[in-house]
Amino acid sequence: MDPAEFRSTANEWSYRADELYRASVILRDLEEGSLRVGVKDLIDVRGLPTRLGLPRYRRYPQRSAAALAGVPSEAVTAKLISTELGIGMRHGCVNPYFPHLDPAGSSTGSAVAVAAGICDLALGTDTVVSVRLPAAACGIVGLRLTHRPAAMSGTFVLSSTLDAPGWMTRTVDDLAYLWHRFELTLGNRGHFAAPPARLRVGVLTEVADDEVEPEMRAAFDAACAALVAAGHDVVPVSVGELFRNRGLAYELCARDAWDSYRRHRDQLADSLDDSTVEALQVGAAVSDARQQELLATQTAYRDAALRSFAEHRLDAWLMPAGTLMPRNLFVEEGPSSTIPQAGERRTATRVNYATMASFAGLPAITFPIGFSPDHHAPIGVQAMAPPHAEPTLIALASAISDAAPAYDFSLAQTRHPSWPADLEARTP
Repeated sequence: MDPAEFRSTANEWSYRADELYRASVILRDLEEGSLRVGVKDLIDVRGLPTRLGLPRYRRYPQRSAAALAGVPSEAVTAKLISTELGIGMRHGCVNPYFPHLDPAGSSTGSAVAVAAGICDLALGTDTVVSVRLPAAACGIVGLRLTHRPAAMSGTFVLSSTLDAPGWMTRTVDDLAYLWHRFELTLGNRGHFAAPPARLRVGVLTEVADDEVEPEMRAAFDAACAALVAAGHDVVPVSVGELFRNRGLAYELCARDAWDSYRRHRDQLADSLDDSTVEALQVGAAVSDARQQELLATQTAYRDAALRSFAEHRLDAWLMPAGTLMPRNLFVEEGPSSTIPQAGERRTATRVNYATMASFAGLPAITFPIGFSPDHHAPIGVQAMAPPHAEPTLIALASAISDAAPAYDFSLAQTRHPSWPADLEARTP
């Protein structure tokens, strides 16, 4: 296929897929090259409006965000749906392979666009779980970058101490190729160390004692076994308070989101969704003194995480993508807010393991390793590493993906009993 024919075919599919899965707020033709990049609607792209997930708000930036520094401008073909202000729940997207599963948020459109083949690469933002949770729900790869405030230039900041850009691709191989080909390192390649040939990976003892769905635990155990078979070291490690108090990330996020909203509300003419209002109200109830306490705890936990990696000579931590399968929209009632209530933050099932990387400012990756026939859902694992160790995370994901049984998207094309009779399996 010559380049012009390829672009024509790619454009035709992108528009058709977006009609089905509704990932984009703006979609345009790929006119040069072969890479289609989508960008979350909280992130500036020169020449396209930034809408913050709101129907009426518009801002036209003069330059693109820092996170797009390595990406050719002509490759950006889509602005992708974000939930309101990055903290609401309403999105309207459809999970392409798993239409009964909530594709989650807030980088919902980014995950759906990659899974649907509308984009080859998508940029999102990850405050607490906002890249990795949608990636896990859609069966794709999500990489949260190291927390660096400068990396958020040109991006709506929900929380200055939690926010980080994040990339999504369909496979680990795609991510590995694009990371090097287009320097998805925000132009700071010198920050990133090459991964060691033999990885030393810590498995959290707290996860071993936690309640994880049996299929997810079995897949995780298989991933650990695959690493050992490939010649890497897997050792138990405890992270203590960071694990037990990982729900604090939600409390800090809510307060920071409230502060961000107060800074911008004079510019916003939209009525907010109930889920957005509820999340902001949680933040409004967090006192200044409590916010300072949370920030002090965050600093202490970041130092403790770095000491843990150093003392145990670890390249990464490995754990399941979470404790629960993605939510089935047809049989499970959804939460009313992205921010769990205080009691839920102290118990566990809604507090994803992903929050640990956000609170500690670490890079983290989520990727699929299996499929659950019972839930008709992808099964994923995630890994976290010291700052600027993204290449190590990609190498770890590659080692597991190469050694573990292949994850087959075609498994998702069968019907699940929870699907309504009139729901078509329109997988990409």
